[in-house]
This record gives sequence, C-alpha cells and structure tokens, in this order.
Amino acid sequence: MLSGQDPLEWRVRKRWLFSGSAFPGSGPGPGLLCERSCSRRCLLAGPPDPRCRLACPVSAVNLAARLEEERGGAGPAGQRPGGQEGPAGGGGGTGTKMSNRVVCREASHAGSWYTASGPQLNAQLEGWLSQVQSTKRPARAIIAPHAGYTYCGSCAAHAYKQVDPSITRRIFILGPSHHVPLSRCALSSVDIYRTPLYDLRIDQKIYGELWKTGMFERMSLQTDEDEHSIEMHLPYTAKAMESHKDEFTIIPVLVGALSESKEQEFGKLFSKYLADPSNLFVVSSDFCHWGQRFRYSYYDESQGEIYRSIEHLDKMGMSIIEQLDPVSFSNYLKKYHNTICGRHPIGVLLNAITELQKNGMNMSFSFLNYAQSSQCRNWQDSSVSYAAGALTVH
Repeated sequence: MLSGQDPLEWRVRKRWLFSGSAFPGSGPGPGLLCERSCSRRCLLAGPPDPRCRLACPVSAVNLAARLEEERGGAGPAGQRPGGQEGPAGGGGGTGTKMSNRVVCREASHAGSWYTASGPQLNAQLEGWLSQVQSTKRPARAIIAPHAGYTYCGSCAAHAYKQVDPSITRRIFILGPSHHVPLSRCALSSVDIYRTPLYDLRIDQKIYGELWKTGMFERMSLQTDEDEHSIEMHLPYTAKAMESHKDEFTIIPVLVGALSESKEQEFGKLFSKYLADPSNLFVVSSDFCHWGQRFRYSYYDESQGEIYRSIEHLDKMGMSIIEQLDPVSFSNYLKKYHNTICGRHPIGVLLNAITELQKNGMNMSFSFLNYAQSSQCRNWQDSSVSYAAGALTVH
C-alpha cells in the first residue's frame, strides 16, 4: 500500500483487481488490461495518468461514489451518497443534497460486446439502420435484443428504425437483471450513462415520481455496470436520437423476477407513461437460449432440424405477444419454459398495454425481424434467438 493511501481505498482496489476488473484511475504499468479498452495496463495503486482519460473519464468521481458507498454513506436502500434520498438527482425525495457531484456509469461493455470506437460504432449502426424500412407509424414501444452487436446488431435495427426522434422526449429502458437477485424493479444511482457516441442523461424528475411509489429499489454502481441488458440499448438509443440529442432523457429500469401480480402492478404504474406520445419504451430481451450450456433443450421433432424447432417455439411466443395478452404469454412460458430472458419486462409492457386498452386506446404490436446466433443441428450445439418488434398506437 502506498504511504498515506486510504486503507479502505486499498481494499476496494485490491478486491476489484483480484475479481478481474481494472480499477478506474489507476496509472499505467504492468497489471490488468483495462476492461474499458484503452489498451493500456493499470497498476493496483497510483495516481491517474491523464492519458487514461479515454478509459476512465470520471474515475475520480466514480471512485468517490464507490468509496462512500463502501463506508456506508449510501445509508438505507435509496439514499445516495451525500445524504440525498432516492436515486440520483434532485427529484428523488426529501433529503438535502450535499454535493453537486455528477456520477456516471461507464460504457463497461464497450470494447467487448461492441466497439469502443465512436466513429466505428456510428458507422456500424448507420449500416444496419440503412438496410431497414420504417413503418407508417412511429413506435410507442419496441422489443429488441441485448446480445453482442456482432450477433444481434442487424436484428435490433429493425426496432430502432421505427423510433421518431422528433416526437420522443423520454425513453424508458426496461432490462432484465442477469446478475443479482431482484424481486422488484430497481433504479440507477447515477446521473449519466456514457456511450462511445455521447452521454445520455437520466430523467431525475421521472425517477423521483417512480421512487415515491415505494415500489423500487436502488441498484449499486457495480450492479449497474455489470449488467448488459440496459447498456446494449444505449448506443442504438443515442444513434436513433442523434438529431435531437440535447432534447431527450432516459429512464433506465432494471426489472427483477416479478410474479404475475407484480407484473400487473408495474404495468399499471407504467401505463400512464406509455399513454404519452412523447415517451418511448424500450423492452430489452433475447429469445430462446438453447443448448446444454443454457440447460434448455426443448425439441419438437415434427419441425425438422433443431433450429427449426427453436424458431417454431419462439414464434409461438412472438405471436402471443402480438396478441397483447399477458395471461396467454404467462401460460405459454409455464407450458414450454422458453428461456426468454426479458420475459418479465415483456410481461410489464403487456400489462401496461392491457391497462390502456381498458380505457379505449387502440394499439397493435408487430415483430419485424427474427434471427438466431447459429443454427443448431445436434445436441452439442447452442444458440440464442433474437427478435425485434414495435408497438404502434392507432
């Protein structure tokens, strides 16, 4: 440990090092290759190297937030460092904000799940979007995958092509939790989500409204950066909205393993936001995860090859989603146990739609593209399915 270094900071640095994550703000030298793809190597301790700004643009800020959280400064769930209640920003409760510090979530999967180069990423997204046609009406909600762009980038374009940036001012991003057990939904504790294109700002007014319901937890910065289901939609969101990039905010929501009744409750809550034409809902989900590594090997021999059986299974579920029937979708999942990782965000969306239909709103959902990461032909193969679709209001 360096002389005069905070012992807690040392422990945090050491834990991250041995957990396989590079530590923001560490200097160059032998050590771990930074996961943020700056191609430099980092020491366990030492002053930040200004040349590492690409890798850790807010390292000091995020270090301060993490250390304060480690010391217990975050208080009970929902109380932010600095004594402010609720999620980040000024709308989260009655606590007094002691600091104007802006906390950022890094683009932690850039350089692995998608390129960390802004120009390259922009060119890729433009290429995929240019090959897709837009429908007559703009989307009020979309379902799109969250895998690496090599696998699902072209599929996701079919959903994002339906976004109208001229009318969209708030984007709700509902992603499933892959790494932490969660029985409710969680809000982020940061102010800014970074992308290689430009930064996206969280809507603290809406966050405050959601927090006051008492239905939400707060996810830690570590949980936020570990999760990919929301992040994989940020570059596409930024690209789709680039012509109005200073005129919109995002509302990221991590969705837990909700019961059917909880899906109904959250659907009812979000329905009033879905009714607003200036809001867009992005529902993050892949479809069937098939193979031994996913512990799922449903096979209907009547469909022919395994990959055809997978497609048939997925399209059964997609057809039910297009019927906008949350009960039938739940029954489908109970019968076939299809490994649709975003089943709970989809369930929340379907319940929100049902709530609006009760009030006479006329909507329709159509899937626009379906793809598989590979074609399974034997029991040793594996694949993940992707689907993109859009909800329109008539």
